[in-house]
Amino acid sequence: MRVLLLNEYFPPDTSATAKMAEAVVDALAERHEVIVLCGRPSYDPSERHPLYLLHREKRGKILVERVGSTTFPRNRMLHRLSNYLSYVLLAVPRALMVRADVVLAMTDPPFEGIVGAFVAWLKRRPFVYNIRDLYPEMAIAGEIVRPARWVQIWEKLHRWALARAVRVIVLGEDTRERIIGKGIAPGRVVVVRDGAQMPQTMPNPDHPVAREVRSGYPFVVLHAGNLGFYGAWETVVKAARMVSGDGVGFVFVGDGAMRSRIETSANGCRAIRFLPFRPPDQVPYVLAAGDLHLVTIRRGLEGVVVPSKLYPILAAGRPVLALAPEESDVARVIRRSGCGVVANPDDPGSLVAAVQTLAHDPERVARMSACAMAIAPEFSLPSELQRFVETMEEAV
Repeated sequence: MRVLLLNEYFPPDTSATAKMAEAVVDALAERHEVIVLCGRPSYDPSERHPLYLLHREKRGKILVERVGSTTFPRNRMLHRLSNYLSYVLLAVPRALMVRADVVLAMTDPPFEGIVGAFVAWLKRRPFVYNIRDLYPEMAIAGEIVRPARWVQIWEKLHRWALARAVRVIVLGEDTRERIIGKGIAPGRVVVVRDGAQMPQTMPNPDHPVAREVRSGYPFVVLHAGNLGFYGAWETVVKAARMVSGDGVGFVFVGDGAMRSRIETSANGCRAIRFLPFRPPDQVPYVLAAGDLHLVTIRRGLEGVVVPSKLYPILAAGRPVLALAPEESDVARVIRRSGCGVVANPDDPGSLVAAVQTLAHDPERVARMSACAMAIAPEFSLPSELQRFVETMEEAV
């Protein structure tokens, strides 16, 4: 079959959606033809493109078509909107001219699901919707937009798009429940997680990179990845102040929209340290550095966002501390497998108790590590991509 994928970002864009889109496309191309309709690289790309109306790149069974959308920096909302709207205005007419058996849409821009449903409706083709983040809930929770009449219209259009989809692919059981709650038949909502590659060998925790990440703390609670608005960061900082001097350190490796605010809140706290992102070849040693890996979701955002950072942690055989609601997908995985502990995102004392208990119980930490390694293959990237491909084939 011929699959038309609609998503603004695609490598050399570096967004998580771009990377996952590439993985999905490569998996689909093993059996089918794929046309990717994306924009000019604009998300911290490794290369820049000159102005053009349409640019084609052929890679085996994959045809990447880029429309000439604007490439303004994303730190201003008007610039971001310009990138979004110019992409959609150029992509929709082109999509209607492309021969395809099925239309697949992701969530860049945030209203891409509506665009994909509209294109599939006009082309009279099946529509598959891969929800990476749930909008407009995500935009409201992140204070990107305020509740207003136009947001209600956005939600109505989004429900229309969901109703048009023959399959809705989501990242976790909590998101699946939210979609079913919008009136979508359970049989049409499929969970396909991002997953992770299983390492051939485990990295040495005494590697210089791992020692540097540990920063001299006897027991390290590590957060490696994006410091986004969805985390319960205030609870983390309060807990870190409560354990300061106990040999426990909270180490953040990465960056994100909330980093400066977290740094300001943590000013003077000796139990918190911030480090920059590491190159990809050093990531295994970063993961090996944590005694306990933090995955956090603010209450109310369970099912709106599903952190994919869980799966590389499990693949590295490290225990997980979920500072998240019990209803969240990450908490459910931990409760089912025993690979970590769950703490209340609204209660710093809950986090402190969990960390201090594990810091003095290395045998329990070792048991959780073994559970993480045991469950990790369940979320291997190849198996998840295979499920994605099968779901697409069922849709057609």
